[in-house]
Amino acid sequence: MIEKFEKQLQIGGWILLAVLALSAVVLWQNIDRAGRAGNVSDTFAVSGTGKVYAKPDIGVADLAISVQGATSSTAQDEANKKSKTVIEYLKNAGIKSDDIKTSGYNIYPQYDYNNGRSRISGYQVTQSLTIKIRDLDKVNTIIDGVVDAGVNQVSSVRFEIDEPEKLQAEARAKAIAEAKGKAEELADQLGIRLGGIVNFYESSNYYPQIGYSERGGGEMMKTQSVSAPELPPGQNEISISVTITYQIR
Repeated sequence: MIEKFEKQLQIGGWILLAVLALSAVVLWQNIDRAGRAGNVSDTFAVSGTGKVYAKPDIGVADLAISVQGATSSTAQDEANKKSKTVIEYLKNAGIKSDDIKTSGYNIYPQYDYNNGRSRISGYQVTQSLTIKIRDLDKVNTIIDGVVDAGVNQVSSVRFEIDEPEKLQAEARAKAIAEAKGKAEELADQLGIRLGGIVNFYESSNYYPQIGYSERGGGEMMKTQSVSAPELPPGQNEISISVTITYQIR
């Protein structure tokens, strides 16, 4: 009876060892496949760039009204008065309210220094505006007119494309086509076969035309002999670069 039990136990042990060995083989195959699938050496990356050039359809100007006063309230009152005059001029010139945006409002104390001690001598208030000019033929005269209306800082005037999404899609399509063409050409030269796409990266650049930049340190002085600036809009470049990573079969 004991011998029969020992024999059955021995047979059961061999069966268990066989099952464990088979499981180990299957597990190793799965690990090997996963390792080869995720191996960086089994991928192939290519890059492409697409560029589109287009004429801008809006002018964007950054303006500021800066005033000083003995007290904060007097400086703010003066700044508000000039701001209303400037905004009224812009609306009369055809600029819509939605295209006039307050981009900053700052109050700075001014100090006098005497014998190593300081005291507040007044306040400077600066209100910044960003405006969109949709009629490019009016950009020159509007920039000239806002200075007459009370603006004493024009930090920049740039020409942009108001809705660049379609142009970006066109540039992206060119970049992808260039990358795919390059991948097929290199794969043929290297003697490899391309599999599916495992990664995609995109970066974009948009270069608006900068037409004008001027800062005034207080009041911008104008005379009748100064004419409106010439601001040709030129062309804008929209550039998109892509990197496509393929799996090698």
